[in-house]
Amino acid sequence: MTISDDILSTLKAYHLDNPEASWGDLRERLIEFAEYNLTMAHGDSSLVAYEMINDEHHLALRKASAMLPLSVNQQRAVSKALEILEASQERMRGRSGKLVEIVKDLNGEPCGTSVALSLSSSVNAAAPLTFEHLSGLYMVEQKDNVQASTMQDVKSSCAAISAALGDLDLKGHTRADMVALKAKLLEDRKGSTVNKLLTRLSTVMDWAVNNGYLTKGFDKGLKLSKDADSSREAFSQDQVKALMAHANSLPVDAWQRWALSLGVITGTRIEELRQLTKADVKQVGSIWVIDINRNDGKTAKTKNALRVVPLTDGAYGFDLQAFLEFVRKADSRLFTLGAGQFSNVLNGALRDVLTLNADRTQTFHSLRHSLAGALKACEIPVGTAQSILGHSSGSISYDLYGAGSAVEVGRMAVALVTALGVAQ
Repeated sequence: MTISDDILSTLKAYHLDNPEASWGDLRERLIEFAEYNLTMAHGDSSLVAYEMINDEHHLALRKASAMLPLSVNQQRAVSKALEILEASQERMRGRSGKLVEIVKDLNGEPCGTSVALSLSSSVNAAAPLTFEHLSGLYMVEQKDNVQASTMQDVKSSCAAISAALGDLDLKGHTRADMVALKAKLLEDRKGSTVNKLLTRLSTVMDWAVNNGYLTKGFDKGLKLSKDADSSREAFSQDQVKALMAHANSLPVDAWQRWALSLGVITGTRIEELRQLTKADVKQVGSIWVIDINRNDGKTAKTKNALRVVPLTDGAYGFDLQAFLEFVRKADSRLFTLGAGQFSNVLNGALRDVLTLNADRTQTFHSLRHSLAGALKACEIPVGTAQSILGHSSGSISYDLYGAGSAVEVGRMAVALVTALGVAQ
């Protein structure tokens, strides 16, 4: 579906989505597109951004030509659009001859100084600044600062916002435009999802203001304060106990037993859990922990996700020594399934054991919510709870492996013992 959506959105952007369109109509759009690419001014960042955008559009149009039942006029226009994109890439490298010839051909006019002058007057020097363009510039600048998985999330959320805002020129946007955006996003999304999109919107808009692309943003104060609960619901204590009873009934050499148990007692994200290796199970002082890191090609959601989490012996019957024996016998990785299969097996176990609804309001990720709720109920300091869960916190990250690490990990261990109800 991602490829299909990319193809369809690209066709729409070039007005190539209507099989009844005449060649004259399509030609007019191609002229606008070619003239814009020939005459627009670029800075260093926009050169990189447009090169990336043009590559994505080129791929989507080629797939459209090969895969979709386009009319003769559509195929003719796609072919010309591909030529324009290729020539535009050349123009951004200082070689504009091919693009000039394409513009001349589409206009049916001789190419010379008069044409160049007419082009510059026919295109607004202050080109519209759409969110698609703006977010493209933002992503280019940020691409070296975030993990590929995070950038994919950024790209997805920016695409959703771009689709909702359409061709709105942000240089003239108003508060009413932002309120209308919020209403449009809420049409088919949960409040929590909309809040995440609005957070991404504000991040890009703030960046745009700070870098001189916009003078002001009207995106603040839009987030929902009611009915915006996360789509993931925490498990009740009865559900957690039932899940751990099931895990403890599995053989000690069954990976599912330890994956489910670690999810309950550490609140790790499912991908953090899947990537664990033998080397990630270690001692800090006298306390056994799992180490969430980026060693050996592993990924982590953010730098705050890099952490150690103590293993709480006895929590809901968790047998630390049996787990350590499982680790000792394992190969390099504790869990060998790929991401999709790993998630399917664990979430399938949750559904079977707890008879969950099919709406996915309770999944493996809900175990994080359960642990967060338990920490909060026991009035564990926020900084300690954040450190356990891998949220933004400055409380221990600077000293995680230093001289004070055993003290800090000890605090986390005590907090987990309290929150998980282990008798001391």
